[in-house]
Amino acid sequence: MTVSTTSPDGLEADQLAGRRALLFQRAPLAIVELGSDLTIRDWNGAAERLFGHARREALGRRVDELLPASGDAGAWRRLLEEDGGAPHVWGHVTKDGAAVSFEWRHERLLDEHGQVSGVGVFGQDVTARVEQVRRYQQKELVLRTITRTLPIVVWAIDREGIFTFHEGKGVESAGLLEGELIGKNVFEYYADTDGSADIRRALAGEEIHGVSLTHGVSWENWEIPIRDERGAVYAVVGFTLDISPARRTEQELRSKLELIERQQQVIRDLSTPIIQVWDGVLTLPMIGVVDSQRTAEVMDSLLDAIVRTGARYAILDLTGVEMVDTKTASYLLDLVGAIRLLGAEGIITGIRSNVAQTIVSLGLDLSSITTLTNLRAALQHC
Repeated sequence: MTVSTTSPDGLEADQLAGRRALLFQRAPLAIVELGSDLTIRDWNGAAERLFGHARREALGRRVDELLPASGDAGAWRRLLEEDGGAPHVWGHVTKDGAAVSFEWRHERLLDEHGQVSGVGVFGQDVTARVEQVRRYQQKELVLRTITRTLPIVVWAIDREGIFTFHEGKGVESAGLLEGELIGKNVFEYYADTDGSADIRRALAGEEIHGVSLTHGVSWENWEIPIRDERGAVYAVVGFTLDISPARRTEQELRSKLELIERQQQVIRDLSTPIIQVWDGVLTLPMIGVVDSQRTAEVMDSLLDAIVRTGARYAILDLTGVEMVDTKTASYLLDLVGAIRLLGAEGIITGIRSNVAQTIVSLGLDLSSITTLTNLRAALQHC
């Protein structure tokens, strides 16, 4: 007589086994049964699909040879020694050479004597998740490197103005600790500063960039509104850079430039001294190379002096002038004409031969201008 075994739900044993085999093959997880020597005893359809190895190729092979865990030769062996529960994430290479990350869970299989006879493992492809975590960690590393190195503060507030994030090396400049402002209201903490108005504008949806003075420190600020899927602002992220050293350098540079400008003015005044030799007579001894810029400065200074002193004569002494360019020679003649317009007489003395040649080559007419040999002759003329 044949006795059939029936399951509690009325299925014959062979029907139950068939159903379990079907579930095993069609399960979305990769399911692999290993012997105590790590040989593959079973290999379901998901394992075939995910790793590219057909069941017939996998059965009988050692799993640590077919799917070695990247960087951990003893990973599979330890499953025989560990209780199941905690997941393991390992890197593998598929049959076609693609690198994948898998999360495995396992249960040890025991024989009738309670000894470990193998292990069943269940895995899912977590490559995308691992890559996402890696990218997040990379971004976190970049942000932390910036906030730990540069004098910057990165902060965030919610729509009520409560700090939800507050980090960065720049907090030291403000006399604060990282995270000290978390949970505090920006409008209460910075009630008496201009920055609170900018933050209100950011919460209203405007991107802000400006400079402020807070905690005795100069800051360059960026405030960016964060919107939800409906476009409503629900937070503001801020970046605040301590620019006090740059401001000090800028001020020092400005002071140095102002000093240089004053020194240059002194040099210009010394290089074109206007001397009142006696009432109504001014003399301007010029030395060195006279270019267009210097001539323009001389014209302004001399004409002002004539008006201020009421001089009747202005003597341009070129004895010390080694060279003039063609444009400058024309300027000098224009200067004499301007002196006449002010009711004074312009006299040129001490013209050197090379300067005279420049004037002649230009075809300039000096017939209407008084030119004398030296300063003594000019003073006698006056």
